[in-house]
Amino acid sequence: MSFVLNSTRRWICMTCAARFSTRSNGKEYGNAFRKLKLKLPKEPARTRFAPSPTGYLHLGSLRTALFNYLLAKCTGGQFLLRIEDTDKVGGDFLCRTVLDAEEKIFQDLRWAGLQWDEGPQVGGPYGPYRQSERTEIYQKHAGMLIRVCQIDPEVSSGTLLIALQTGHAYRCFCSAERLNKLAKLQNDLGLPVGYDRACANISEGELEDRVSRGESHVVRLRVPNKYPKFEDLIYGVVGGKAKYGRTWVNGGQPTYEDPILLKSDGQPTYNLANVVDDHHMKITHVVRATEWLSTTPKHIFMYEAYGWQPPAFAHVGLLQDHNGQKLSKRNLDLDLSTFRRDLDIFPEALVNYVALLGWSHNASKDVMGLNQLVENFDLKFTKGNTIVTFEKLWFLQKAHAKLRTEKGGEKFEELLDRVCLFAHDNSAVLGNNFGDGKNLRDYVSTILRADSENFTTSEDFWERNSYFFVPIVISHYSTRRDKGKIIHSVPVRDLVQCARQIEAIPLESWNSSTIKGRISEVVAASSKIKCLESNEQDEEKFSGLINRTQKELNTALHHYLRWAIAEGKQGLAIGEAMAILGRDISLGRLREAAALADPRVLQEVGTKYA
Repeated sequence: MSFVLNSTRRWICMTCAARFSTRSNGKEYGNAFRKLKLKLPKEPARTRFAPSPTGYLHLGSLRTALFNYLLAKCTGGQFLLRIEDTDKVGGDFLCRTVLDAEEKIFQDLRWAGLQWDEGPQVGGPYGPYRQSERTEIYQKHAGMLIRVCQIDPEVSSGTLLIALQTGHAYRCFCSAERLNKLAKLQNDLGLPVGYDRACANISEGELEDRVSRGESHVVRLRVPNKYPKFEDLIYGVVGGKAKYGRTWVNGGQPTYEDPILLKSDGQPTYNLANVVDDHHMKITHVVRATEWLSTTPKHIFMYEAYGWQPPAFAHVGLLQDHNGQKLSKRNLDLDLSTFRRDLDIFPEALVNYVALLGWSHNASKDVMGLNQLVENFDLKFTKGNTIVTFEKLWFLQKAHAKLRTEKGGEKFEELLDRVCLFAHDNSAVLGNNFGDGKNLRDYVSTILRADSENFTTSEDFWERNSYFFVPIVISHYSTRRDKGKIIHSVPVRDLVQCARQIEAIPLESWNSSTIKGRISEVVAASSKIKCLESNEQDEEKFSGLINRTQKELNTALHHYLRWAIAEGKQGLAIGEAMAILGRDISLGRLREAAALADPRVLQEVGTKYA
């Protein structure tokens, strides 16, 4: 799966670009579910982001981190970082674990401005904050759920034994071979794969003996027939139904979900570690993707089993591509390094973009920095999944580039460094002096301040403004577009003569306003002379003729000047472009253009400019 990020797409209306670049494909829910608890908690929220070092951060994980960060900060609470690195076998990471992922997670979060209050590298009162360093805590809490189950012989019937369950977990000694056979039988019968609780009712004496002999085993959760309900902050009441119900196989033997809590190597599974850590780290709110929504009733049951108060949960829709497929952190196109390094995206632009994926606000505009996101944050999340498109990202990139330029300071200097580096490395620059004496940094700064609202990446910015840095190459001037449409009918001879009159501007007055004014004067004077040749006597008709002639000549002259100065590229207003280029380079290009525009007029207008 790959994505093409098109920074050149143009929207007719910037508001449309901002409002309609993402869309929700979630279904509508009933009125009962629409009564959402959108208000923020009255007390400071403690939230957490708990990534696994099996890959780098991607859009989805950054969004999860951001929403939890915003909830903590807007309530005056704390944002925790916890590393869920328990996928180990014999002390070695599984092959899917990326060795440098943890360090890159730290770097990417800090790059995005999401500094954690507690966690690795900063410490805190509830550490350690790596699950691999909390194994004894999980083993202790798995044991807390284990109680001996006594068999009541009076209620036994055939092969079915009803246990008086006094515990919420039990040890399971079943071999992988037995479990595989059971799973195959269930698959053959078209039934959900589950466990038959063969080890749930082992006597206390047998348990002690097998454990003392070091027999390999796991700890399983004894699930209830019906999971408890809970109220999600987005989706309302969830749960209250059996996960599978009871399925009967193998001569009437029921099977159950009974997930593993503690693996045979003593390492916890996600279900155990997640619940234990959130409780002991005093997490009050959890914002996560809806892929965990169906698992949450299981976690609520575990909280109840321990006698703990669960945190409040808010589940947000998944991020999907245009095909409706979930975005994956294993897709390199969505790795944050792609946005950070390859696409030159500002951290504030990406954070702004991610915040708007599934969250709506009441602010007057979508362009917000991190502090503004904190000020405007609430729990108004969109139900259903969100399809990701990237037009909005480029809209926000341009907006934040403009903000950087307007505010100046460190962020503008960083932007300036990027463009200067690219210009230096990728262009045959016009000598050592630019714009009538500026050095490269001052020259680039001038261009950025004039055209920051069109900045997407350093590469695109250089491509758009390359005529400022390299000698242009122009061919014969044409008044036709690519599809043959005639742009204007003004003779090239007239355009060359008009352009030549710009040379009257002295060096000390060479600026955009003077150049713009001179072009207007030339257009007005030339149009009047042209109209006088018509011998039109009617004053009203003569006035209309002048207006039409001025409009056509103005269009034609600007088209000609853009061809002569900028190879016909779209960009800054031509007067501003000529001011930045400087008088010498601008007049030099006009001289070269005159020689190419129409060789037949050279003797009439001359081949040199003053």
